[in-house]
Parts: sequence; structure tokens; C-alpha cells
Amino acid sequence: MTAYISVSALSHEGLVREHNEDSLAVGPWTLCATVTTNPQTLLFPIGPPCVVAVADGLGGHPAGEIASALVARQLAAAGPGLDGEEAVREALQTCNRAVYAAAAGDPGLAAMGTTVAGVVLLPEAAVVFNVGDSRVYRITGDGLRRVSVDDSPPPAPGRRTTSMVTQTLGGSLGLTFVEPHVRSAPLAPGDRYLVCSDGLTDPVPDEELAGVLARVREDADLDDADRADGRAAFDLWKAAIEAGGPDNITLALVRIGA
Repeated sequence: MTAYISVSALSHEGLVREHNEDSLAVGPWTLCATVTTNPQTLLFPIGPPCVVAVADGLGGHPAGEIASALVARQLAAAGPGLDGEEAVREALQTCNRAVYAAAAGDPGLAAMGTTVAGVVLLPEAAVVFNVGDSRVYRITGDGLRRVSVDDSPPPAPGRRTTSMVTQTLGGSLGLTFVEPHVRSAPLAPGDRYLVCSDGLTDPVPDEELAGVLARVREDADLDDADRADGRAAFDLWKAAIEAGGPDNITLALVRIGA
């Protein structure tokens, strides 16, 4: 049987922020600084590189939604050429320069920036990447395994998370070099990934995220895998909302189906 890529995604402003500064790229499709009330499920053939990425505009800086949209659109456009780790690294450096170039042309955009995290799906490999503290997890039978690397200092004693990041795309007044985290893993039917902004992971601990996914998987009524992914995406969003929804929430559930 022919393998395919299924992506169930949504983006929401949460309960505290006035607007959404997250953006999402799924293949050639982008969702930039807007809100979805229900998960959207997209299917792609295995073959050409397919990028799934979340960009989270920096809070406390101007125009986070512009920076995140710029990066999401750049990655979507570059997607067909992202055939390996080096191509992904070069694309992220291009995104970084593009954010600074856009900010240089408008004083109102000075120091705008964004984090980014995602996965490029190739016929036999998944290339995971990130800059900042947006995350990628691999979903396994035992729960979640984080495969991205947070660019953030250790949290203060008694705290689980920190709002600080040590590198981003853009985010300062002068061009700053970034060192993206990029790694590859074999890809096979049944593999699953979660790509998300910290609006999901800050209020909801990893073990609770894993519990949500396990409950949906065990639901006997959800025997259609694509429908189950949509339900899981909704339930993850709901968990963040029930935890106070303190930030924009963007997530994509990626599955290799057959």
C-alpha cells in the first residue's frame, strides 16, 4: 500500500492574548496569525519533501505576527527543496536574514522575531529542526519523546518552564547568527509527531499531553485514524484552554499512514 502523510492542525489565540502571533506551515499551505476553531486535516503523498512547521512570534517585541508569518511562508515556499539536513539549515539561515531585512526597512518592526520548530518528511527520513522553544515530539507507544532542543535557560527553582529564549530568528536590533538544531531519524508507516508552540507545552506538562493522546488512541469509537488525529488535536487544544490558555496555541499532529 502507498504511504501518505496526514497532518491535523489548529491555531488559536488562547484566553489571554488579544490576537494570534503564531503561524503554521503544512506543505505549501500556511495559516498566519489567524484562528481556527476546529482542527484542519490535510493529506499529502510520500515523496516530495513535505514541511510541517510552527512559528511563534516573540511576545514583548513588535510585530511578532509579521515575523512568524514571514518564516512560515518562507519555509512553505522552500519546502520542495528541503531534501536533507543541510538544506534545512540553509533555509533557516535564510529565514533569519529575511526577518532582519524586513525589520530594517521599517522602524516599527525593529527587533521583531520568532521561534520556529518543525519536521520535514522525506520518503525514508524525518528531519526535525528548531530555533527557540517551540517543540517537536515523537509520539510512541510509551508516550512522548521530545526530539527538538529548547533554546532556553534552566527554569527557576520551583518552576517548570521559563519565558526566556536564548536564540530566535530575528529578535534583536542587529543581524545575529543562529545555530539551528537539526537532526534526522528513519521514517516508517505508523510514525507520529507533534509540532507545537509553547502555548501548548507551557501550561500542559508532557505527561498530560501523552495522557490525552493515549485516551484518544484507546477510544474504541475512533477507528478512523484521520478522524482520531483531529479529535486528538482538539483535545490537546482543550487541555491548554482548561489550563488557562495563557498564550497562543498552535499545534500539528503528523502521522505516516498506509
